[in-house]
Amino acid sequence: MSVLKPSDIPNIISILRLIAVIPVVYLLVVHEFGWALVLFAAAGISDGLDGFLAKHYGWQSRLGGLLDPLADKTLLVCCFLVLGAHDLIPLWLALAVIFRDLLIVSGALLYNYRIAEVEAAPILMSKINTALQILLVVLVILNAGWLPLPEELITALIWGCLFTVVVSGAQYVWIWSRKALAERRASRSE
Repeated sequence: MSVLKPSDIPNIISILRLIAVIPVVYLLVVHEFGWALVLFAAAGISDGLDGFLAKHYGWQSRLGGLLDPLADKTLLVCCFLVLGAHDLIPLWLALAVIFRDLLIVSGALLYNYRIAEVEAAPILMSKINTALQILLVVLVILNAGWLPLPEELITALIWGCLFTVVVSGAQYVWIWSRKALAERRASRSE
């Protein structure tokens, strides 16, 4: 039986964030928006904390490199699905977010197993997309709960999210297709 080490802390935090998806989704389903927002915020803080610990103390690991984005994406996608099912955001946006993530993950897996090991390197538009998705989820939950917001703000964020979903998805396809072609050409010339 292995003993937990301090270097396991970031991975434990990521696992707890992944588990936290269940109560966040439940709270959204039953319209307990205040508590859902508190847990969503706690998950966001834990994301920053595990990243800080991993980088500051050199506790980065391959497992952590998988768990951290998995926890983040699972939380966001589940929130988008529930908010879409409740007509708080357009369902087509939730489906676009899911399609983009599936496209990126399946492309990365295909590249990893058919061409070369994937080195995760988020592009700027993807980081903007993630920030807009988080902001949209937070503001929609606030709007549905106890702080009515201008409809124009939510609408602008919805369209901003869609724009960054499409652009970042297309950029990933372009970048990784070019890398795959370059790798194949290089392996043929050897």
